[in-house]
Amino acid sequence: MTWDLFHNQVFPIRHKLYRFALRITGSVHEAEDVVQEVLEKVWKTAPEQVGNIQNWEAWCMTLTRNRSLDKTRSQTLRRAAPLEGVAERSSDTATPAQATERNDLVNRVKMMMQQLPEKQRLVMHLRDIEELSYDEIAESLGISLDQVKVNLHRARKSIREKMIND
Repeated sequence: MTWDLFHNQVFPIRHKLYRFALRITGSVHEAEDVVQEVLEKVWKTAPEQVGNIQNWEAWCMTLTRNRSLDKTRSQTLRRAAPLEGVAERSSDTATPAQATERNDLVNRVKMMMQQLPEKQRLVMHLRDIEELSYDEIAESLGISLDQVKVNLHRARKSIREKMIND
């Protein structure tokens, strides 16, 4: 691993890796540890393996997912991580009433996402929050493209039905 490759391909996605780890572990400290371990592993990647990696982001997301799940399983942590920063993505021109309404909506969706099955929650987070492509999600989670689409459809349908019924 060269410094230029690390600095250009891996370092810019560290915040995305952290959010993903936080979503899985539910702990700020555990997520920070996971990202640190992943970045260290990537940095120590053997030169012959570096040439085999086509999509650094997908590979790092896969490492992050695997390490996060290992930590979660070993310590039996429960998910309690909020989706931070989603409400801030709204326009700066929103009135206070619109901002409050948007925050309420975001909080409702956060709570509903917490109730989804793990795979649906992860797929929805990667697609709608991290804005990864379907192919990147499939590669990151180690599932087929069809499974990505099915899980995303089911997650969105479940949230939509809960929103209508509330």
